[in-house]
Amino acid sequence: MQDKLNRKLTDLRISVTDRCNFRCRYCMPEELYGEAYEFLKRDQVLSFEEIVRLTKIFIKLGINKVRLTGGEPLVRKDIEKLVSSISSLDNSIDLAMTTNGYLLDKFAHILFDSGLRRLTISLDSLDNDIFQKMSGKKFDIKDVLAGIGSAKDAGFEKIKINTVIKKGINDKGIIDLVDYCKQEGHILRFIEYMDVGTLNSWNRKSVVDSEKIIDIISKKYSIHPIKKNYSSEVADRYQFDDGGELGFISSISNPFCMSCTRSRITADGKFVTCLFSNKGLDLKRYLRSKATDEDILNLISESWLIRDDQYSLDRSLEKGKVKNKIEMFQLGG
Repeated sequence: MQDKLNRKLTDLRISVTDRCNFRCRYCMPEELYGEAYEFLKRDQVLSFEEIVRLTKIFIKLGINKVRLTGGEPLVRKDIEKLVSSISSLDNSIDLAMTTNGYLLDKFAHILFDSGLRRLTISLDSLDNDIFQKMSGKKFDIKDVLAGIGSAKDAGFEKIKINTVIKKGINDKGIIDLVDYCKQEGHILRFIEYMDVGTLNSWNRKSVVDSEKIIDIISKKYSIHPIKKNYSSEVADRYQFDDGGELGFISSISNPFCMSCTRSRITADGKFVTCLFSNKGLDLKRYLRSKATDEDILNLISESWLIRDDQYSLDRSLEKGKVKNKIEMFQLGG
């Protein structure tokens, strides 16, 4: 199944909650999402049964990758039960999770035993002061590092560490992160600061382009580009000459819209076809009505077939702006 720009539907990212224990500046800043902010109520969020039902439908449509996100997925009660249910659907499905890692020390072994095999952990700095500034909370970086260590001990391999670089904030710690991930055998991926949502005060001047980061790293390490694992992979892959891998996700400086095969389900059940979208198809309404799986499958198909999203490319060509975009914590990045 292909959209209007001949892009297949192969990836499904599911936000299991809009709640998070962090308040990262580029996602949900504390001054906007403080204690008074009202998150979705329990009955507004998809149940595990509804998520599994949707996943089955998407598998019929050809997806082969499922990623659980949030918010922070580990704050969702009994998340390991959802992992177990999805992992048992089809052993050919690549099931992954993105987490900030703060609760990972507690959950790593449970998640691995439940069938999860791939982890991506967000980590923007190894300096505790900068880490707290980026995460918006007074948590200790040691807890996240302990979680990463537990994940490695549990059996997770090729753990990916995602770092968003903001100019003047954490760009001085690039080499420290490279050293750490190289030593531990993790795959570090640098992500250009993106204008997801409308409330993170994004400014192009705060973006550090991937090319600049590559230049910084190359002053210490010899690295070279390597082939992508698959054509729609968002990261440009690099390898150290003496072994180990890096990745660069360049949505701002080098948009990859034309190879995007990702679909998203928000915590409240909306089917979204672009990270920068301002709307989605309300699948929860059909899940909670008398709609059959075939009905829902057809709705998803119709939505994908007319998809023509290319926001990042349009942004680079200065072709207008999208108003009231869905916020990152609602659709999982």
